[in-house]
Amino acid sequence: MKKLAIFDLDGTLLNTIADLAQSTNHALEALGYPTHELSAYPLMVGNGINKLFERALPEGEKTPENVLRMRAEFIPYYNVHNADMSRPYLGIPDLLERLQAAGVQVAVASNKYQEATTKLIAHYFPAIRFAAVLGQREGVPVKPDPAIVHDILRLAQAAPADVLYVGDSGVDMLTARNAGVEACGVTWGFRPRAELESVQPAHIVDKAEDIYTLVING
Repeated sequence: MKKLAIFDLDGTLLNTIADLAQSTNHALEALGYPTHELSAYPLMVGNGINKLFERALPEGEKTPENVLRMRAEFIPYYNVHNADMSRPYLGIPDLLERLQAAGVQVAVASNKYQEATTKLIAHYFPAIRFAAVLGQREGVPVKPDPAIVHDILRLAQAAPADVLYVGDSGVDMLTARNAGVEACGVTWGFRPRAELESVQPAHIVDKAEDIYTLVING
């Protein structure tokens, strides 16, 4: 049995894309730039909000200064509206409760900034005692750099061999590989199955309950 399951947040535990899109469009509109359809956003997210803003800005406007201007408009709005439309994916609350009941530690490793990561986890999963809830923090490189996983391993006092890392993107699968932990891709998130397959994780699952089986039999 694995002793620790680490989960990505956006696209893995929670479907947050509508709130991310709404908040990014709010920032774009505030700065006088064109907005994007919801369908464009799944391929923009996953590498932290600065990269999201860079992708959302028009060609010729993708400057560090404009990314900071976007951030200044986005964060206050998102902090208020990040739970308007976001919801846990099917089976996720039950999965986390079953893992906790089985004595498996659970943790979150997200490229979402720390304040929002903490707030969303507390809002949607108040009964779960997470070993760590880490988002993007100043001075710590974003995924696929393995620093966030290394920090979680220290906090949970877990060895890499005892860990299953679960995410919905190629970035997540590379994060697991870079950290030396077993990877599991989920197909219900923001990125296509082909992206997961291209990185060749140990597992790809279609249902949350399959993760429980992998952890218990791991």
